[in-house]
Amino acid sequence: QVQLVESGGGLVQPGGSLRLSCAASGNIFRLYAMGWYRQAPGKQRELVARISSGGGTNYADSVKGRFTISRDNAKNTVYLQMNNLKPEDTAHYYCNTDPAMSNYWGQGTQVTVSS
Repeated sequence: QVQLVESGGGLVQPGGSLRLSCAASGNIFRLYAMGWYRQAPGKQRELVARISSGGGTNYADSVKGRFTISRDNAKNTVYLQMNNLKPEDTAHYYCNTDPAMSNYWGQGTQVTVSS
């Protein structure tokens, strides 16, 4: 059974930075593209960043230039470096494969951007 555990969220002021981590059991990172998703209150969950098994990255337009996704296959961990955070980045953040597997969703981590 694959487990994904997200961490690193918190409360930050606009313009601040956070680094999210996603630790996985098993060796799925070596096989699959991974993504960071977020869900704000009243909105659908959206994919904001993905990284292929080979390291290629893609970003939603809303975070391009501010967020950076990376992976460390030796540590079975995916990261999301978030800079210049905006109030509209406030959401619950999750990692999963891309495309997402329904039984891989973890608890996620809350990011709140507010002054």
